[in-house]
Amino acid sequence: MDRWKREGLLSANNGLRNQIEDLLDTYQREQGRLAEAYRQLEAMRVQARSPDRAVEVTVDAGGVLTELTLTVSALRKSPEELARVIVDAVQEAARAAREQQAVATPATAGPHDLGDLADIMPEAPSLRDIRAYLRGDPPGGH
Repeated sequence: MDRWKREGLLSANNGLRNQIEDLLDTYQREQGRLAEAYRQLEAMRVQARSPDRAVEVTVDAGGVLTELTLTVSALRKSPEELARVIVDAVQEAARAAREQQAVATPATAGPHDLGDLADIMPEAPSLRDIRAYLRGDPPGGH
């Protein structure tokens, strides 16, 4: 192998090594950001009250009811009215939880114009696929 060819291969190798190191650094930063975002989502609780304050509900990040508080005035309502007030309060809290999640979502969506490790080494994990999975996108839908 002549000297020029050898230097060209060394240069290409160094360039590839730098690309991989940059991608791994990005992956580690993204992993930390994603972990923190999901810890915050796991801990998130949102409350809502009925307009008359007879019902108070708490939902988690997924909008699942975790607490229900009824006042004495709530118990004076008809079963149908009480059910409607509870459903309305839960829906309001779930809507607020979705809004708070939307605020947290940009933390899970990093720069998409960066290269990806899988572009260089097909058997490597793809940051794009990991981001899509964590966002809940369907498989294969970049």
